[in-house]
Amino acid sequence: MSPEQRNPEEVPTPEDGAATAGSPEEEIEKLRAELAAETDHRLRSLAEAENLKKRLLKEKEEFQKYATESLVSELLPVLDHLDLALAHGRGNEACKNFVVGVDMTRKAFIDILARHGVAEFGVEGEAFNPETHEALGMAARPDLPDDTVAQVVQKGYNLRGRLLRPAKVMVNKAQGAG
Repeated sequence: MSPEQRNPEEVPTPEDGAATAGSPEEEIEKLRAELAAETDHRLRSLAEAENLKKRLLKEKEEFQKYATESLVSELLPVLDHLDLALAHGRGNEACKNFVVGVDMTRKAFIDILARHGVAEFGVEGEAFNPETHEALGMAARPDLPDDTVAQVVQKGYNLRGRLLRPAKVMVNKAQGAG
């Protein structure tokens, strides 16, 4: 096309870099496409920011929920020692008042921990669960079915559903089974 045949309204624009510009309709379509792309980009950025905000809020809640986990884990041996004192003192008449005091202390300690989401578990007769119980050995008790807890050596504890420490148990197996 020679310069004389070119429409004077068709002036090349610097943004498209072309020697000749398209019709006004083509230019409008091009601008609409650019606007749609920018709108999409903006919406994606907003969605990304919202997802980040939600993730940070969830992480903060998780942190607050389990922030006491290490402290509670360090206090569990105190409960073990109280349980041991109770186990050794219960059969001795001379320790009767001492046992009552230790039992009251243990109950108060368990109540405080329970208010903070700690629950103890591990009782004789419950089904053995390798996810929450640590088997220390086997025992033979005819009064219990196989694969149940025959003896609790050490209680287990959860913090708001998260395992803090498994219960250490002896698992019941019938005599002669192997």
